[in-house]
Amino acid sequence: MLTRCPHLDCKETFELPADPSPASGLCLVCSKPMFYRSLLYSTKMDERSERLTEHLFTHETINDPKLEPIVVVCEDVRSLWNVGSIFRTADGAGISRLVLCGITGNPPRKEIAKTSLGAEDTVAWNYVSSALKVILPLQKLGYQIVGLERTENSQAVSELLANGALKIPMCLIVGNEVTGLSAEVLHYSDIVCHLPMRGMKESLNVAVAFGIAAYAITESLPQLCPTRM
Repeated sequence: MLTRCPHLDCKETFELPADPSPASGLCLVCSKPMFYRSLLYSTKMDERSERLTEHLFTHETINDPKLEPIVVVCEDVRSLWNVGSIFRTADGAGISRLVLCGITGNPPRKEIAKTSLGAEDTVAWNYVSSALKVILPLQKLGYQIVGLERTENSQAVSELLANGALKIPMCLIVGNEVTGLSAEVLHYSDIVCHLPMRGMKESLNVAVAFGIAAYAITESLPQLCPTRM
């Protein structure tokens, strides 16, 4: 399988076994962690990004003085219903921008509209082919990059909020329903946080997890997202 390194300072193409196992590893050129995607996938995402040029997350929008204190990035969220639910929850929590990346579906789609109930018209959104094209420029501008994922080194959202570790401006990233956040996104995250799982299951639905985390963060920092009268 041909794959391409997602890191913006590499982007080299190299050959892997037809079905690489594990699905994540190191780039054979730059040695940074990455999720192994086929070159065909990367090419299709780039073509899709070109079709949605009016929704590219450009440096002009990043440098807007009215830039939102919290930007949410959805990386490879497969279910359109989950995408719609994230739109609706973002609106409810007072978060006004989503960035859709990879295979994440974008409006207009009836499946998104079914669960968003029109929130895709009130929450600004952009599409880019790779999450790194968003989080790296934001990181340079002082955004704290926060991945929502359970890992060996992740910390509970409640503990981070209690300790004052989460800061504004923030880029909060949620990932694929099965594989979670990519290795490259975890590599660049300043903090990786999780929600406690006290039952038999290891994770929550991505839209549910986002909703809990989003409200926990915005309720702890109410001045950022004031309640509308």
